[in-house]
Amino acid sequence: MARRDLFTALLVAVLWGCNFLAIHALLGHFPPLFAGALRFAVIAVPTVLFVPWPKVKLRYLLGYGLGFGTGQFAFLFIAMDNGMPTGLASLVLQASAPFTVLLGAVFLREKFTVRQTVGITVAIAAMVMIAAQRAEHAALMPVLLTLMAALSWAVGNLSTRRAQPSNALHFTLWMSVVPPLPMLALSAAVEGPGAGWTALTTVSSTSGWTALAGLAYIVLLGTVAGSGLWTMLMQKYPAGRVAPFSLLVPVVGMSAAFVFLGERPHIVEIVAGVVLVAGVLLGSTTGSLDRRQRGPDRDLTAEDVEPPVLRERLVQ
Repeated sequence: MARRDLFTALLVAVLWGCNFLAIHALLGHFPPLFAGALRFAVIAVPTVLFVPWPKVKLRYLLGYGLGFGTGQFAFLFIAMDNGMPTGLASLVLQASAPFTVLLGAVFLREKFTVRQTVGITVAIAAMVMIAAQRAEHAALMPVLLTLMAALSWAVGNLSTRRAQPSNALHFTLWMSVVPPLPMLALSAAVEGPGAGWTALTTVSSTSGWTALAGLAYIVLLGTVAGSGLWTMLMQKYPAGRVAPFSLLVPVVGMSAAFVFLGERPHIVEIVAGVVLVAGVLLGSTTGSLDRRQRGPDRDLTAEDVEPPVLRERLVQ
């Protein structure tokens, strides 16, 4: 990878890691479900007006929007609004990778490789460590909600795999058209029909301006710039060389939360985080043992050198 592209990949990891700080700021003023609807509505309007249709079947776009968009961010925002630490959220969300492999095996009948099996086992062990540590402090529910967000992301990944969009960025942007209405409906039912609109009327307050700054970061830097640069790298290099940089996102997220929010994770969470990232990396790459299992005479295909989980790691 050229040096400029290496720095670009690192920049994307920083942008996406700091995205969790922006979410924290957004949730400081808006109710979580309404915040999710607002986050996607701001992207949806210019997308419909200016971005070409991604030329995929509608059912796959809806599946991606409801999984990656509505489900993931509804669970994630509620979890963070109910005490899920910002840095830990960026880490636990990485569980989407082993969830994607498991769902692919169940619904698409994809076979596990040895590395994927070991990686999933390691990742699950790490999630159990984090859940057990949080349960001791009566804070298990936010962790479970974040895991549901990761599972929803994995469901969206399966729709992406079936859609096979020719332009991943266009597909990602058009996905933003799906979540606003379902999330507004959920907000009205759960938070009350006037909660979000009341927050809009007080947006001129200090917390309101901070929330708007967070929203601007999420839309412009986290989504448009981050996803755009990531898509460029994925088109230029094999996915297996690019996607592991996404594993730096929780490192940046937890470091930023430590510096700016004063979050200090428990030593068990730090150890479990290292184990989780290792498991995700192990389960998302192709190893020599798997190649030997395929046989020495079989030519490598795009599926071998670009594992599906890695190709689909379009983060926030």
